Amino acid sequence: MMASTLARGLEVDVAVVGLGTAGSAVAAFLAEGGLSVVALDRKPLSEAGARWVNGVQGWMLNEAQVAAPIEPELCGSDAPFHVVCGTGPERVVLRDTGILEVDMRHLVSRLQDRARAAGAQLHGEVRVLGRESELLETSAGTLRATYVIDASGLGGAGLVDSTAPDPNHVCAAAQAVHEVSDVAAAQAFMTRHGVSPGEVLCFTGIAGGFSILNLRLHGGEISILTGSIPALGNPSGKALLDDFVQAEPWVGARLFGGSRAIPLSRPVDRIVQGSVALLGDSARQVFTVHGSGIGLGLIAARVLAETLVAGEPLDSYRVRWMRSYGALQATYEVFRRFSAELSVEELRALIEAGLMNANTAGPTMAQRWPALDPIGWMRSSIGALKEPRLAARLAGVGARMARIRALYAVHPRDPGRLVSWARRVERVLPLR
Repeated sequence: MMASTLARGLEVDVAVVGLGTAGSAVAAFLAEGGLSVVALDRKPLSEAGARWVNGVQGWMLNEAQVAAPIEPELCGSDAPFHVVCGTGPERVVLRDTGILEVDMRHLVSRLQDRARAAGAQLHGEVRVLGRESELLETSAGTLRATYVIDASGLGGAGLVDSTAPDPNHVCAAAQAVHEVSDVAAAQAFMTRHGVSPGEVLCFTGIAGGFSILNLRLHGGEISILTGSIPALGNPSGKALLDDFVQAEPWVGARLFGGSRAIPLSRPVDRIVQGSVALLGDSARQVFTVHGSGIGLGLIAARVLAETLVAGEPLDSYRVRWMRSYGALQATYEVFRRFSAELSVEELRALIEAGLMNANTAGPTMAQRWPALDPIGWMRSSIGALKEPRLAARLAGVGARMARIRALYAVHPRDPGRLVSWARRVERVLPLR
């Protein structure tokens, strides 16, 4: 397929750079709101965005006003989730998770179709070269856009001042779906680990504090998700995945999948610079405890689109996001850093003492604020007597989480106060 060519003298309200889930969604939402939109991706449109299966909270799709998926986009839903220490046997089992297993290839295609149907122009195999005033230079020509949204991924399109993420806070994740060549052997493997077919088996801490091997057997296929932080001397998620496939003879041919780097940090302090807004991974809109960015990216796309469609200043998007979901991200990032420092033995101790249980871990999986659950907190209080040192560390983490939440609640509307606000946040939760 030949690369697109933009119409000479093209003028639009919004140019969107990047057509993964967040970029395709915001293009659709903006066009549905009556704005003229052109959206670009450096890859062919059929290859844009994630090409694997991701877990997405159903409530987040509702919040973004994206219809729930159906087969073949939907690969599974609300399965019990077994969080296992190392290779076991200690675990926490989360039920009623609300997680939908979604094939990103189909979701991206659906959102792109929705954008086209609303009148957005979509172009693949187009690289952004630079921007001056309202002129956006691309490999397919120049266009004039009042606003530009950079949804091009972790590296960004180079349209704003940005700092590369600290490698110590970047997860190398991989996911693949394989055929199962021996169903009986696959089922025996899951049974040995106390998991029924269709349920999720998640080994944690297998390659450093922030690492997983996540498995789900469904029919004649096995979904494998891995992640780790290689900068800390650990094997990458892809290496973990490849090692598992090689070690288990019942894992058959690879059907599809991919890998990517996921930023593990609080959101970028300036997600708006002038008339350019950052969205998705370029804004580091990721729930870092389990490296999930799809749901947050879709919600951010809705917030950003509603801001522009209503005729509000672009900077209103920054304030709305930071005081709500940005606060959620940053608060939980404090906990993520604590959990990444835990050894498998310490994680086992947390579970055995009841400091970590289904009632207290559930909101984290759901990407919600911690719930005032009396049963969960009672178990935690009893556990504090059994593991006073870990309990004391948890108390310190809780205090820092409260401080971060309070800071984000007063995220400044005045851009001139943003530098001083960011310094206060940095003292509690440094980017590096």
